[in-house]
Amino acid sequence: MDNLPKHLLYPADIFVQKSPCIVSTVLGSCVAVCLYSPAMKMGAVNHYILPQWNGNDLVTIKYGNLSIIKIVEGMLNFGCDYGNIVAKIYGGAEVLTGVSTRFNIGRRNIAVAREMLGEFRIPIIFEDVGGNKGRKITFNTYTGEVECHVIEKLEQLNKTKKQIPII
Repeated sequence: MDNLPKHLLYPADIFVQKSPCIVSTVLGSCVAVCLYSPAMKMGAVNHYILPQWNGNDLVTIKYGNLSIIKIVEGMLNFGCDYGNIVAKIYGGAEVLTGVSTRFNIGRRNIAVAREMLGEFRIPIIFEDVGGNKGRKITFNTYTGEVECHVIEKLEQLNKTKKQIPII
């Protein structure tokens, strides 16, 4: 499967395609929902930034409630059945002090994923959410496997780098 096409999923985007692919994305307070149909050997994934569209702004998939609807619709359009789709969710960390922490964006993003998947009766078979560290995920849409790696905070990474003097 190493020869599968690779796709980098950016924030406020979705990936739904019947052809097998390896999809990667990096998450902080954002959440990614990975949907998979074992019967169809196909998956879909999103990367949303904010939990709920409030009806005031532009209608966009940067909102979890809209983004999840789109990937579920995408799976159904390719012939998947509700009863044969499972989900894994990742992200929702509180990586920034200040705005993200004050408004609990990560926690609210996680709650929307759980709520929406519950409404669709799609079981969550795994989740790696919350905390205060980012994640990089790599999703194989053919097997449903997801690799998740924790990303250390930038300050911690900078402390471990060797300082190079400027001449």
